Order: sequence, then C-alpha cells, then structure tokens
Amino acid sequence: MTTETHPRHRILIAKPGLDGHDRGAKYVAHLLRDAGFEVIYTGIRRTPEQIVSTAVQEDVQAIGISLLSGAHLVLVDKIIALLKEQEAGNIIVFVGGVIPDHDIAALKKMGVIEVFGPGTPAKTIVETLNFHLAKQSARP
Repeated sequence: MTTETHPRHRILIAKPGLDGHDRGAKYVAHLLRDAGFEVIYTGIRRTPEQIVSTAVQEDVQAIGISLLSGAHLVLVDKIIALLKEQEAGNIIVFVGGVIPDHDIAALKKMGVIEVFGPGTPAKTIVETLNFHLAKQSARP
C-alpha cells in the first residue's frame, strides 16, 4: 500500500534593513514550524536582494517580512519589485511588525496579502497563510 504525501509549504521569514530586533520574526518562524510549515529564517539585517535570492533558491511559496525600522514601504516595495524581476511574483508576501495603520493599505496595494501586528493570534496567522497558499496552489 502506498501513501500519498503532500509537500509542506516552504516559507521564508526575513528581517530586512538595519533593525536587529528579531523576537517577533523568531516567534512567527517557530509557530509556523509547529503548524507544519517548512520555515527558512534568514537572520537579521538582510538586503532585499539577499531575501529574494534566498526565496528563489529555496523555492518558497511565501515570504514573511518582519519590520520595526519604519522603512517598511521602501523595503517591501523593493522586495516585491525584485520578485517580479526574478519571475517569482507568484510568491506570497506577508508583513509583520509595528506598522502604522495608515501604511497598511499601501502595503496591500503593493501586493502584500496581510499585515500582522503585535499581538496577532497564532491561529490567525496560520489560517490566513493556509487560505492564501490554498488559493495559490489552486491556480493553473
């Protein structure tokens, strides 16, 4: 008897820019691992180019960007532009961290699927990612 196995979704968690505070990024990486995702954590102070290069090399389905530096609009815009340049625009991007409410719409307009602020329940993060990854998998 053979058992059909389904590959786990691969998610990259990244900390772009100069901010060295990675507690939230590590928390999300652990909760996603506990939920069954395969997680790659890049560490702190990565450039958008490093993040996109790693995402493409690791063949991830999603990138979680953790930001506290205030440079979220510039950094996320650059990451999404680089993904498109690398023909990897199908990779889902989500953001976490301290993001002012008035910037959330701009991030979503760029293509971010969701912005998770401090205190977002783990269940909400996992369910949101599962929903968007299922939609992504259903596309031809």
